[in-house]
Amino acid sequence: MPLYRDEGVVLRTTKLGEADRIVTLLTRSHGKIRAVAKGVRRVKSRFGGRLEPFMRVDVLIATGRTLDVVSQAESISAYAAQICADYGAYGIANVMVETADKLVSAEGERAVAQYRLLVGGLNALARHAHPAAAIGESYVLRALALAGWTPRLHSCVVCGRHVAVSPVAGESGDDGGAGEGRMSGPMFFSPSAGGLMCSTDRTPDAKRIDPDEVVQLSAAVDGDWGVLDGAPPDARVLRFVEDWGEYYLERPIRSLRLLD
Repeated sequence: MPLYRDEGVVLRTTKLGEADRIVTLLTRSHGKIRAVAKGVRRVKSRFGGRLEPFMRVDVLIATGRTLDVVSQAESISAYAAQICADYGAYGIANVMVETADKLVSAEGERAVAQYRLLVGGLNALARHAHPAAAIGESYVLRALALAGWTPRLHSCVVCGRHVAVSPVAGESGDDGGAGEGRMSGPMFFSPSAGGLMCSTDRTPDAKRIDPDEVVQLSAAVDGDWGVLDGAPPDARVLRFVEDWGEYYLERPIRSLRLLD
């Protein structure tokens, strides 16, 4: 059977038979792949704990007719041990791998940017570089942004009036015209509309959002850790992230619901 080598992050595993597992990985060069790890559930397995979720591994894969087969697996970064020792980090890591699994739906298609973002997020979780909830919030929004779904948080999606909560520059296409000015009054957030809405243009599904929550979401999209480290997201902010992810993935992020 033809062989190929790649590095990847284990997203999830599924039991197969008495001793095998199907391992789903997001790899650098081959995108998402599924492969059988034979005998991995035995005590004396040669793979040991290398093919567990959150592990970054170098794998040698044999191409099969229906499913590929893991021939070798060597650990690159053992994120799992540090992550699983912290309940908060463990919950967020599950959110991240579930999001990556659902975002990269087609197998065998390169997704280098998504792979790098996931590796960076898991590395930050394992090192406790930032509050776990902030890492998860930023990861989900940035992963969706890489897929083409960036929330508009600097101005109303309809009239274009800018948000007056921080000195941010207007987005492309917002300068000049009838929509010039600053948004006044309460603000609302609508995933279906694409982001913020003013009280005049809001749609029935839009939810009220406070200025500090807008700042938090904007910092998460931009990866502004100066803001995120100072004020980790609360339950309301995580709910906005959950709503955004669920709408564009067209399915719930179940791990994120467990954090509510």
